[in-house]
Amino acid sequence: MNFHGVFPYLVTPLDRDGNLREDVMEALVERLIGAGVHGLAPLGSTGEFAYLDAPRRLEVAKSVIRAARGRVPVVPGVASTSTADAVAQTRAMMEAGADGILAILEAYFPIDDEGVEAYFTAIAQAADGLPVVLYTNPNFQRSDLTLPVIERLSHVENIRYIKDASSNTGRLLSIMGRVGGRMQVFAASAHIPACVMMIGGVGWMAGPACIVPEQSIALYQAARSGDWTRAMELQRPLWRINELFARHSLAGCIKAALELQGFEVGDPVAPQKPLDGAARDQIAAALRELGAL
Repeated sequence: MNFHGVFPYLVTPLDRDGNLREDVMEALVERLIGAGVHGLAPLGSTGEFAYLDAPRRLEVAKSVIRAARGRVPVVPGVASTSTADAVAQTRAMMEAGADGILAILEAYFPIDDEGVEAYFTAIAQAADGLPVVLYTNPNFQRSDLTLPVIERLSHVENIRYIKDASSNTGRLLSIMGRVGGRMQVFAASAHIPACVMMIGGVGWMAGPACIVPEQSIALYQAARSGDWTRAMELQRPLWRINELFARHSLAGCIKAALELQGFEVGDPVAPQKPLDGAARDQIAAALRELGAL
């Protein structure tokens, strides 16, 4: 199975008591698949994985897998501070029917390169052949994936993708040069997707695709066909969404936007705060400009 295209990072819809809103998740999955997304990635940053316990994370993954019904690949996030727990999560996701694993390292104490490499290698081995997507976000992670570690991990057979949210496009080019085609690169919301596609990326894994899926797919298709003039025509207005996310909290922005679009996804998990009225107005204006509201 080859991953490419638009993979929205799904939010986790919760009610006021913190229970998963499976009906809302199913409606969101139907909306995104109907729009033509190429895959679904629950439990990324937008899914607030860092605020959910292990049983809730597995419940979220199972909900998305059931709703997708095999129509597109589902690649849930696995994140932990310990290798043993990450391996256990990976096996549970596999048993639930995941099509791949989005591998994330949470760190409290700093981890050296050998420890980082061993962590991701253990997840790949536990995935038993399923494709693994490395996810690195140095803005939030205490221990990052360095270029030498990424190069070594690219030789692990089923570690086939990376989503690097460093916002450094030059780093992406360095990654591509080091991995020699063994590992493919997805753009993050911190990147300009058209530019990442131009240098050899294969798609976009990001929260904004939840709220502007058709626009995201149109951009991907233009880039994949090499129509860079059209791609940039589509990219410029889309970047307004990313600018808002840089100004406000990511999960808060996506959840507020989805609420405006009719999905009762609830507020971000406390102690995060929901967006105030002014921020919601800014998001509403941006969505209207894009024809997404």
